Amino acid sequence: MNETDIATTNVAVSGHATRPRFGIMTAPSQVSYHDILRIWREADTILEIEHAWLFDHLMPIGGDPNGPIFEGWTLLSALAAQTERLRIGLLVTSNRFRPPAMLAKIAATVDIVSGGRLDFGIGAGSRPSLPIARREYEAHGLPFHDAAHAVGSLAEACTIIRRLWSETEPFDFDGTYHHLTGAFCNPKPIQRPYPPIMIGGRSTATLRVVAEHADMWNIPGGDIADAISRAALLDRFCAEIGRDPASIIRSIFLPVFYDHPDKTRNAIAEAINAGFLHIVLGLPAPYPENVARWVTNEIINVPL
Repeated sequence: MNETDIATTNVAVSGHATRPRFGIMTAPSQVSYHDILRIWREADTILEIEHAWLFDHLMPIGGDPNGPIFEGWTLLSALAAQTERLRIGLLVTSNRFRPPAMLAKIAATVDIVSGGRLDFGIGAGSRPSLPIARREYEAHGLPFHDAAHAVGSLAEACTIIRRLWSETEPFDFDGTYHHLTGAFCNPKPIQRPYPPIMIGGRSTATLRVVAEHADMWNIPGGDIADAISRAALLDRFCAEIGRDPASIIRSIFLPVFYDHPDKTRNAIAEAINAGFLHIVLGLPAPYPENVARWVTNEIINVPL
């Protein structure tokens, strides 16, 4: 992929979306590395599938609580090296897991490995109301602050990461949640000015961060009325800071039902009608053979 290709791809992702763009998500939990690699390699050959995603957890949040799960960014780098076309990312990185300067370095590395195909997904981290997710913090010696702290930290992290990716001199940062001295990232990501930033979440506080920092916004599907309401709130926050709401691509995660593909197709139609044109299709494990081709034929290419 040359620099012109990278620039064109970046505009298509972070500019005004004009058509639905479909991708897949494979949770790296309760599966093997080769299971996921098989799906991503297959998807990489199918033009209708434009992006692919992992999630970011350190312990399973479904199935066997002691089952296998892979660290998201490490796995993403491996998959980046073995695909050529797909946009790739984590849906979404927990800002609670890694200091922002370290995360900026990790993400810059993945963007380089991928040849400039990274969409940088990030969020505030798991809600305190989800005990099965919260245990991964205690198990790894990570602090778990309240929601206000998590969102405030996310806003500062977005500022730090963007500066690390774009500024040519070391800088200091003295925020409420993060303090850095002589911060610098070299090499920079391939994409300029930096990889598109996707922020995931639905809370009012998170949507204010989306309005300020995001190129893309993702929300889990399942309640389209709620998604529409949250989108309207995001529009309002954008207007308050003088930003064009249409400059933020609306992304939605929708589960795939192998036995009832019509349920997924109906959810896609609702999402598109509501203005969500970046569609992430969650593939449940175990993965059938040729599942990426099946999704393309039975869901993506079926007229809505």
